[in-house]
Amino acid sequence: MRRTRGSLPAQLPAAEAEERLRHLTRFLVRALPLCRAHTTEFYTRGLWEQLVAARPEVVLQALRRPLPEASGTAAVRWDDDSFSDVFCEDSKKLINIHLFALAAKHYSLPNLGVCTPLEEVLEALRGESQRASVPCGPHCPTGLLVLSARIQKNLAQEEQASIKTDEFMNNKKSHEVQAMSELVDKIAKYCGLKQVIDIGSGKGYLSSFLSMQYNLKVYGIDSSKTNTNGAHERNRKLKKHWKTYQSRARANSETQRLEKPMKNEVKCKAINEKPLNNNSSLQSQEQGSTQDSVPSCVFTEVAISETSKQTEISLAQAQSDESKLSEEALAILNVLPADAVEVFSSSHCNYGEICEEEKAQRKMAFIKAKVSKSRESNLYFPLTSYISAETELSDIITDLEDCIMVGLHTCGDLAANTLRIFTAKPEIKAVCSVGCCYHLLSEQYENQEDCTEEVWGFPMCQYLKDKGWCCGRNARMSACLALERVAVGQMLPTESLFYRAVLQVIIEETYGVTKSDRHVGKIFSKSSSFLDYVRKSLKKLELDDSKLPDSCIMDYYEKYEHRMNELEAFNMLKVVLAPCVEVLILLDRLCYLKEQNNIAWSGLVKLFDPVKSPRCYAVIALKKQSCL
Repeated sequence: MRRTRGSLPAQLPAAEAEERLRHLTRFLVRALPLCRAHTTEFYTRGLWEQLVAARPEVVLQALRRPLPEASGTAAVRWDDDSFSDVFCEDSKKLINIHLFALAAKHYSLPNLGVCTPLEEVLEALRGESQRASVPCGPHCPTGLLVLSARIQKNLAQEEQASIKTDEFMNNKKSHEVQAMSELVDKIAKYCGLKQVIDIGSGKGYLSSFLSMQYNLKVYGIDSSKTNTNGAHERNRKLKKHWKTYQSRARANSETQRLEKPMKNEVKCKAINEKPLNNNSSLQSQEQGSTQDSVPSCVFTEVAISETSKQTEISLAQAQSDESKLSEEALAILNVLPADAVEVFSSSHCNYGEICEEEKAQRKMAFIKAKVSKSRESNLYFPLTSYISAETELSDIITDLEDCIMVGLHTCGDLAANTLRIFTAKPEIKAVCSVGCCYHLLSEQYENQEDCTEEVWGFPMCQYLKDKGWCCGRNARMSACLALERVAVGQMLPTESLFYRAVLQVIIEETYGVTKSDRHVGKIFSKSSSFLDYVRKSLKKLELDDSKLPDSCIMDYYEKYEHRMNELEAFNMLKVVLAPCVEVLILLDRLCYLKEQNNIAWSGLVKLFDPVKSPRCYAVIALKKQSCL
């Protein structure tokens, strides 16, 4: 039976989550037309005149002005009257830029009061893990306390020399993998899980790190065979470097140990000069020896799992004051083979020949060897399979057991399906999912006549389903914009967007083409000028560019050049609104989880630095049975 777990941070009640979602949709109903418009059609559809009443320079000036700080509890309560001051009731145009920016900030995740701080989650999981790792009772032998403390201190030193992810990944991926793997490991320990299923594992960075750094058994599933093969090769190379790091850590640890021989001799001498049955002296020495180390008496789960099948030790009866060993102490002794530990008996131990410290060192060396062997045999299995909401994981993973499902930037519907699989499969006890590529989501109420799907990426929760809510692809594309990056000076690609918008005018007016299955792509970066851009684009679109002399092309450029600031201001409005669209998608997923009866805890957690990784929010949930 699993032991009772500690308390996770307070979670947002289901009713409050739905209430925040309801208020958000009232704002987005008025604001979404700004995001549903595509910048390619900016000039051909007259979007500025249609949607914005203010001059572009006024918009840019207002959006560059710092906004006052706000919090989810102290923010202004927006209502229909407030929104009527932002958008004209008759024309539906945006009229008050400052209020618009305030409303957008209010409905962003940092200010809406729906997120659980990462530090609180980690602290709760970490605290429970530490309490679970102290099996020794008041009768735990002194030698074991010293041994365990030294083992943990030594292992902690080895962890400091673990894989440096920035040597194998770019800064963004390194930041993501380190942050997410720490959280996943804490959740796994909290729930007593050793198996991880990484959905949309891609190149296997997260899977490899979870396997090697945290000794978890990971199945990485990706639909691309190329990604799976690449993950195999990448993992093989990482293992080589991992062994190098381990060797380096052991060498450093041994150097530190040899630097203190005199101190060890003094300790041994002090033990020999004291009577064996002097419990108070031993207890005092125990406390002094463990002050600088982790105060617990546990061998890592790795050591326990790898050595639990070894031969049990026959314990001799110690003196009367040491005869009552706790069950927890016996459990720890049982993980060691008979030849690794000398029996705790005064009739067999000559403490003048072998001091307690030396025996502790021998035991520590044995455990370290077991831990090292276990870590070197870490398991990561890249698999190729397409995952849908109906996928039977047992058909893919033959040894499926209780596990945690994770996803680092799972694209489109895959993030939604991850949550659906989590709620439906009893083996999956927890989930940690960071989605991305919102524009690839399927929507139930968008182009219904063209779709035959029965399971949709959006909406998921019952409230939005009942309302028939639809974002539209362009709005979902806007949700991928990075406000935080723009805020620190990473400007939007205004010139390339301008080129594309003017090109669309040329295509429609000259060739009469309003829709095309072909795409221009990344021609801007390969073009030396607007003239060169247009020529290359027309050829890619298979349009006869001989119809257009150079002078005609440049006339178009000059006609719209002075209106480039309109396009810049319009895209800034979309950037400001982008976090609100993302909130809609994430709150939809959170509300879906809170509608399920088998979920014990669910929440949204800001996992990454949004400047380094704009899609930085994780949806986390634990099932009720995982906490028993």
